[in-house]
Amino acid sequence: MLIYKIFRQEEWKALCDAGQTDGAPVDLADGYIHFSTADQAAETAAKHFAGEDDLMLLAVEAEDLGAALKWESSRGGALFPHLYAPLKLENLHWALPLSLEDGVHQFPDQMV
Repeated sequence: MLIYKIFRQEEWKALCDAGQTDGAPVDLADGYIHFSTADQAAETAAKHFAGEDDLMLLAVEAEDLGAALKWESSRGGALFPHLYAPLKLENLHWALPLSLEDGVHQFPDQMV
């Protein structure tokens, strides 16, 4: 199962430069890297990245993260994937730009 992380360009660049990351500022504050499922990603984008362009959508195979990935209750009681380890560039299944059209993020067909 693929899970998804949205990064701003500076966060994406930091991951590419270092080969791993502890996440965005919200991840550092919470002590884990926030991910979303395909069904949760659009709401995550609307809630936390409203109106932001120039984002990257990263896809990671959940099984590849092992025991460091925990499914925990969050928004509305839904289970969200949280990574309690650095995200490594080698963990990425793919990374694509997440465009914004008429104020709505356009998710790629690869998520289906």
